[in-house]
Amino acid sequence: MIFIKREFEAYLDEMDQITILLPNGSFNGESASFTLSDEKSTYPLEIIDRKTLQSSVKYICKTNMPITIGSKYMIIDEHSRKTDLQIGAVIRSQAFDEAFYYEKDDLGAQYQKGETTFTLWAPTASAVKIKLVAPKSKESIFYSLIREEKGIWRITVQGDLEGFYYTYLVCVNLVWREAVDPYAIASTINSESAVIVDKERINVPKVSMLPFNDATDAIIYELHVRDFSSHPKSGMVHKGKYAAFTEDPVEVSEIGMTGVPYLQSLGVTHIELLPLNDFGGVDEAEPDKDYNWGYNPLLFNVPEGSYALDPNDPYSRILELKNLINTLHHKDLRIIMDVVYNHVYIREDSSFEKIVPGYYFRHDEHGMPSNGTGVGNDIASERKMVRKFILDSIRYWLQEYDVDGFRFDLMGILDVQTINEVKEAVSVIKPGAIILGEGWELNTPLAADRKAMILNAKKMPGIAFFNDMVRDSVKGSTFNLFDRGFALGNTHKIALLKQSLAGSVQIDPNHKGLFLDPAQSINYIESHDNHTMWDKIAVCNSHENEETRIKRHRLAASVTLLSQGIPFLHAGQEFFRTKGGEENSYKSPDSINSLDWERKNRYSENVAYVRGLISLRKAHKAFRLSTVTEVKRHVRFPLDKGNLLMYHLNDVKQYGKYNHLLIIFHNGTNTENVTIPFSGEWEVLAEGSTASDLPIRKVNNEVQVPPISTVVLAQY
Repeated sequence: MIFIKREFEAYLDEMDQITILLPNGSFNGESASFTLSDEKSTYPLEIIDRKTLQSSVKYICKTNMPITIGSKYMIIDEHSRKTDLQIGAVIRSQAFDEAFYYEKDDLGAQYQKGETTFTLWAPTASAVKIKLVAPKSKESIFYSLIREEKGIWRITVQGDLEGFYYTYLVCVNLVWREAVDPYAIASTINSESAVIVDKERINVPKVSMLPFNDATDAIIYELHVRDFSSHPKSGMVHKGKYAAFTEDPVEVSEIGMTGVPYLQSLGVTHIELLPLNDFGGVDEAEPDKDYNWGYNPLLFNVPEGSYALDPNDPYSRILELKNLINTLHHKDLRIIMDVVYNHVYIREDSSFEKIVPGYYFRHDEHGMPSNGTGVGNDIASERKMVRKFILDSIRYWLQEYDVDGFRFDLMGILDVQTINEVKEAVSVIKPGAIILGEGWELNTPLAADRKAMILNAKKMPGIAFFNDMVRDSVKGSTFNLFDRGFALGNTHKIALLKQSLAGSVQIDPNHKGLFLDPAQSINYIESHDNHTMWDKIAVCNSHENEETRIKRHRLAASVTLLSQGIPFLHAGQEFFRTKGGEENSYKSPDSINSLDWERKNRYSENVAYVRGLISLRKAHKAFRLSTVTEVKRHVRFPLDKGNLLMYHLNDVKQYGKYNHLLIIFHNGTNTENVTIPFSGEWEVLAEGSTASDLPIRKVNNEVQVPPISTVVLAQY
């Protein structure tokens, strides 16, 4: 680090504007003039504004001399006091963004057997070095990179550098900082250094799958890598690891089927895995010591090492994750990757902040980092090189790992243009890949009409959103543990329930609808966040016995799986997953978070019920309509009694073997005799604890609806 005695502060805040802060001490913060000097000349500055602050006097000065970002300048006042010119708010100006946008796709380390080229975007740096460390001798070698246009620094180093560790040393505002390459694709344990790998050694053949043409055909199952296998009775050997997904566990009589064969048998189409990229909060050297969901991103293009069999081997995590994905693909299961581009783990320690301080994050009107994410930083996705990083990263995961979609954490922090460009880029590489996200409105310094939130869904065609209207109308408010939705006995949320069943699109003039089409609606009642449904019911409906609470849980699941849109299940939801009442288990131990496979056997009747609903949904396209036009044409609600709602899919022979489907949702505690408003014979496909795509029995004119249940009727 270089130290310089600064007698005052000076910042470049616009390409031609400098802010100077003179302390109130000597000369009372007064100066009638300032000059700017480089190594060749000195130039006068024009003072255009002056304000007295509590401890200093603030001067805004104009310069007519073009400033070269990354070069060294000194500011001198009339009393011959001097300081270096630091990079200030100019970093966040549109002019800076335009001047330094770099469009090529060669950032990072490009390895060949005989040489490796390193390319880094660091426009505000006055010098950049690379530190290479030999993997065996641990000897360090330093090279200086050469500055090129658009803020690019580059060097080609001769020799075979496979396995070498590397970091960058970047000098900005006379301060040297060491950072890991944000474009790294491999790392040492605990993300201390990037590692140069030979892509030929990670070139695993992909499994060929047909394009997934219609998003509403998806049934998403959310899962955490470690939770999947960490339970003592999981039957999987490699507990908590990527490798557990490649196992074919031996069935034990008291547990039954587990692992990927169980996922396949359930009938879901997509497995959404919580963050797979390298994250903080778990020591990769002692991965069993701590637990974390993974929303602490460190290196965005490197797989997490705590899930690898050998986190010390940079190749291990890459190959094991690819094998996981291939295994799922062989089973006709697709993978959605949970991505966390909205924030970093610790802003000050991030490579972004060390390499280009102040650029990658949003700041408020006072120059302080904004905190809409609640973790101390918001990614400034609207800036060109931030957006480029996100797009480059998305393309990398698609092309290198063959993932089938992305779930954007706190997507409301990001901007509409970035998300639309993500959709465009994904569609080129893998048509049919699903993009979904949390579209919550968050307090970040971005205009409301630019936020990628649910209120702007109609500006983002093809992007799906977690639908909190579905969640809250069925279950009750997530933020009020005692609030009850329809499934828990509330009879005042029928209007919201109707909208939910219709995919939250506009079906009548009185309701605008949230979405352009039903494929934008992610219908869910629980996820990894907040209380599980089972735990909420235990509190809200503590006056009821377990048998009744099971019925309520089952009713909620039927709404999720029979509504228009995309159903989303939290892993273990089908066997009443509990976290012992823990609301926020992001770093709770395995005893709280692990998928309890014993419950799968204990509640096998409900597992069979959910499996039956899934098969019913997959058997008839009428439950999976793709457009708002189709929903308007075919969705009706012929009966609404407060505690009983009839949902009619009318004239749908073109979508399957039945012409009419009639679904009755009932949250009352007494049996209801319901007159069928349409003549003829009807097949019963679901009632009580049974659901199937095959008929259970037949009825005419009237059907008996059991307490707290869903009945599905079908007619040719």
